Amino acid sequence: MHQQEKNRPKACVVIPTYNEEDNIEKTLLQVLEVKKTIKPYNLLILVVDDNSPDDTQTIIKKLMELSDDIHMITGAKIGLGDAYTRGFSYALEKWNPSLIIQMDADGQHDPSVIKKFITLAINGKELIIGSRFIEGSSTPNFSNWRRFISLFGNFLVRYLGGVYMIKDCTSGFRCINTDLLKKCNLDYFSTKGYSFQSSLVCELMRNGANAVEIPIVFNKREHGLSKLTLHDQIEFLINIVKIRFRNSEDFLRYCAVGILGVFVNFLTYFSLTRFAGWTPELSSPIAIELSIISNFICHNFWTFIKRMNGVSYFDRFIRFHIVAGVSGVINYLFFLFLINALFLSDLLSLFLGIGIATIFNYAGNSLWTFRRQEMGKKH
Repeated sequence: MHQQEKNRPKACVVIPTYNEEDNIEKTLLQVLEVKKTIKPYNLLILVVDDNSPDDTQTIIKKLMELSDDIHMITGAKIGLGDAYTRGFSYALEKWNPSLIIQMDADGQHDPSVIKKFITLAINGKELIIGSRFIEGSSTPNFSNWRRFISLFGNFLVRYLGGVYMIKDCTSGFRCINTDLLKKCNLDYFSTKGYSFQSSLVCELMRNGANAVEIPIVFNKREHGLSKLTLHDQIEFLINIVKIRFRNSEDFLRYCAVGILGVFVNFLTYFSLTRFAGWTPELSSPIAIELSIISNFICHNFWTFIKRMNGVSYFDRFIRFHIVAGVSGVINYLFFLFLINALFLSDLLSLFLGIGIATIFNYAGNSLWTFRRQEMGKKH
């Protein structure tokens, strides 16, 4: 390495690999080409290989002989999150770079975007995300089902994880300021797989990241098969709950109010059907309506008291009622389905309907009714 390069701030591209013998050489050579165009930073490459049984490590070692900028560490295959955690720790300890760039090895990420990352980082951005879901981006090889799953997963992270301002929370192509990264408690993450990506973006935003997304074209994987497993998908769903508890006191209050709403719903329904003699079909929507009103009062004056976003009390009430009304319809239809199609008891069906409706209710109100006012933005 030339003395001039040593004096420049460093940026480290961390690339996890497992069985990438058909992709890794092309990817590394492309990154080396990009390095030539980035003058303000000395670009280093760290491959984190999970003991690939194919020739991935052999190919990397040959390239390491040709370039001092390529480095590799190895370890047991535990998951993507574990590989990134090891890579971050190694890079910070060995080189203390100013920037760390996350990137896949399979050809789906265009290395030329790294230059844009660097430019935005120089201009003060602490988290730059290569986004698949903003204007100007594209996912040309996504099936309709794959696109739906990705958008739905991002929806859960954005609105249950409290990072609704980020459109692509699961992108694996990012540039992170290491001063920001050092503030994050990666030891807290229990996730070892792909859900690490969503945990990390939530933690970065929780620590005040100055973030921006730029559009990318998410290309087709050039060779090999996706490493995403059913276990990863289950871990992702479990991790959403952990993120929510980590990031928001509001959610705990929301749950407490939700319990009160369940009590109001149940007590009203029980009274009308058991004492007033009304039918379940008539009693259920009345019980739902009363629980909506009680929940709004509690959320407005307690749960979301810190989210005074400039929307009037009346408008919040209307918005809350619209969201809750849609959730109520979902509750009611699901209730009817359970008692009439599956022949479950009315009380069990009631509780199951409440559970489904709660998920929609919280997401809608976080997105719209009690949306936190963005910093520096006036209504």
